[in-house]
Amino acid sequence: MACPDWEERIVKGQSLIPDLPLFDAVAEKALRIFKRLRVPDITGTPTNDEVCEQWVFDLVRVIFGSYDPEARRRMIRNFFLMIPKKNGKSSISAAIIVVAAILNDRPMAELILIAETQNIAKIAFRQAQGIIELDDGIKALFRVNTNLKEITHLNTGAVIKILSADGDVVTGSKAAYVLIDETHVLGHKAKAAEVFLEIEGGLSSRPEGFVLEITTQSKVPPHGEFKKRLDRARDVRDGRLDLPMLPIIYEFPEAMQKDRRWEDEVNWALVNPNLERSTSLDVLRSKFIEAKDSGPESLALFASQFLNVQIGLGLMSNAWAGAPYWEAAAEPGLDFDAIIRRCDVVVAGIDGGGLDDLVALSLIGREKGSRRWLHWVRAWAQPDVLERRKSIVPRLRDFEADGDLVICTSTDQDAAEIAEICKRVNEAGLFPETAGIGLDAFGVATILDALDEAELGALTAAVPQGYKLQSAINTVPRKIKDRTMRHCGQAIMAWSVGNAKAELKGSNIVVTKQAAGAAKIDPFMATMNAAILMLANPVASAAAAYTYDGM
Repeated sequence: MACPDWEERIVKGQSLIPDLPLFDAVAEKALRIFKRLRVPDITGTPTNDEVCEQWVFDLVRVIFGSYDPEARRRMIRNFFLMIPKKNGKSSISAAIIVVAAILNDRPMAELILIAETQNIAKIAFRQAQGIIELDDGIKALFRVNTNLKEITHLNTGAVIKILSADGDVVTGSKAAYVLIDETHVLGHKAKAAEVFLEIEGGLSSRPEGFVLEITTQSKVPPHGEFKKRLDRARDVRDGRLDLPMLPIIYEFPEAMQKDRRWEDEVNWALVNPNLERSTSLDVLRSKFIEAKDSGPESLALFASQFLNVQIGLGLMSNAWAGAPYWEAAAEPGLDFDAIIRRCDVVVAGIDGGGLDDLVALSLIGREKGSRRWLHWVRAWAQPDVLERRKSIVPRLRDFEADGDLVICTSTDQDAAEIAEICKRVNEAGLFPETAGIGLDAFGVATILDALDEAELGALTAAVPQGYKLQSAINTVPRKIKDRTMRHCGQAIMAWSVGNAKAELKGSNIVVTKQAAGAAKIDPFMATMNAAILMLANPVASAAAAYTYDGM
């Protein structure tokens, strides 16, 4: 359900829910029940009617008011709410699932609330239990099993189950109603796509059901299933995609994010609709001051969790100096083919790795006339990476879908494809006569063999690593910032740049794989290898008689 004027609405403090035709009788009944429920973890246990803002009531009305009681089907089945921490989302989740259990008329229906962790699941169960025990009329409808952490409706046999995202949350789901607290936690897991398929597949035979996702922004750059779901929600909100879902996303308009206006506390209320209810400006101000004093990483965490600012390259700690400017240096439409057409010389950098690592090839071309550097990258991974680095598998699958990462089907596929790409550059007459392909002196032998077989061995050059890369590590950020270096906007490179951690060793700034830890920086290192060669101001060999027909 599109809300294309959301930016204007959020700036004016208006509802982010568009005007929708609802079944008012159902909506009002649900709202009456919701308002009467008490909040067990607030002093005095006030009712929701006393403590909730209007946006919460609007949410409840649209969730339950989208159900057609005659057709016995729900017109909107997916709801995606992204809201910062301390806006009462855990209390709201527990209350909504209790209301759903009361209104449900399917015998033995399952209602599942998936919490972030086992500890949060226990808190969510106590919240739902407390809501029920504080209302004698509602208490008479339910049996609470504290051992199994289940709540059963005595008339319908419907069961509320509280599960955690850090376990096997769903297997053969038959749930009619699913609430997911902190989608970004579940969505970043390696098997998240399968879990969501189970969840939503279970609704296919339960047309009255719904899935409600309530989440803050991710603590790291969105990736995997969470990124897909967030992108889809934004596309629906902005009118680019027509689906029976309702996205409600409390985030700053893009212009405000780019200008970092989120740092001004005057704007915090725009994305915190419960400000001065479940949280206060004083508390947020103190957390902001502490985060800013602690450094960029803490500030990024504050911004993502309390202001829904999506973490990007400009919000990383001890980052490589070019990271804050990398994303802005992307050039739409730039790709491998454009670099071949537009440049008078091209150099390649290669970073090899073992079976549990990535192999990367980076090309930097010098544009005719402007002499700007133009950049493109590709990476390869052996299947072993998917087994040994499970934490990054969702990201790798994203990059594979983009066409920027190849999951190899043979051990020498990466070397063969690197040699083929370099051969295309050489046939275009764009490599220098010598030192056109830079590798770590301890490069992978299979890559060197493949380059030799392609008659490119004479073009290879050993690029010293460590502090000897400093000229590239220091120069590339300047060129990125002043736009004399542009790149293709590839997500895999942005990820690698974000992973690159700078260290001061003596008087030198170095970026090493050890400093990056488990995160991958191979495309970044390949780029630094290429930059070292381009800094030598190379001249292309005499161009061959060649017509480039695209990659």
